[in-house]
Amino acid sequence: MTIVPFEAGHIEGALRLSREAGWPHRAEDWALTLSVSQGIVALRAGEVLGTALCSTFGAVSTINMIIVDARMRGQGVGRKLMQAVLDLAGAAEMRLTATVDGLPLYEKLGFAVTGQVFQHQGIAQSAAPEVPVQVDDGAADTTDVAVLAAMDTSASGLARAGLIADILREGTLLQAERGFALLRAFGRGSVLGPVVAQDAATARALIAAGASRCAGDFLRIDLSDPALASHAESLGLAHAGGGTAMKKAARPVADPATDPVAETEFKTYALVSQAMG
Repeated sequence: MTIVPFEAGHIEGALRLSREAGWPHRAEDWALTLSVSQGIVALRAGEVLGTALCSTFGAVSTINMIIVDARMRGQGVGRKLMQAVLDLAGAAEMRLTATVDGLPLYEKLGFAVTGQVFQHQGIAQSAAPEVPVQVDDGAADTTDVAVLAAMDTSASGLARAGLIADILREGTLLQAERGFALLRAFGRGSVLGPVVAQDAATARALIAAGASRCAGDFLRIDLSDPALASHAESLGLAHAGGGTAMKKAARPVADPATDPVAETEFKTYALVSQAMG
């Protein structure tokens, strides 16, 4: 077995692994993550037996798409992949969303639990947003991506202008006075995320607008705020698992009690994906 850089030609093998793991990713979903990432694969006789990606967004990297072929588990492949992908992240703050199986390894590697991610999905139901939301399918050419990216960075600490621009080329922008959300094709249907807002009412409105746009079709959302779970469920999106949010080499976070700027910052209510935060 050898560890080599992840290239576009490895997506087919990676897709086999994600399907065997029960993940809904399409080849297009792998390609989107790879477009903003470096990665590695474990190969044996040309067959992909493990994957790991590092998506770097400014001073923060997300470690993701860590999968080991079931035939190779318990042989140290996961640790080798993690050690190699952590080298790609370097001195950046590192984040990941852990599965139950992966949690012990990540703790041994110095990651600390910071919260939970709540996956909700189902056949979306329409509902009226409680504040006005503009929905735009043709936003790639007319939207000031820098404005959206500034909101997103304020909320997450991630510099993701390139990723936002990529999503807008094929996806839908939902925008309110105090926040925005992105809707795109993913897995079995669509995914809504990120949902970035200055208050919960705006977040609920953006989620309702996204569900209304997908009414009758499959929709997924990965919430970082459990207070919105009942709202998601009212829109037909049942709780379907999630993961544990973890960080390593975490940077200091502004405290609203001592930093007046933090009081007006945005908050991430739902992730782009569990892979990319």
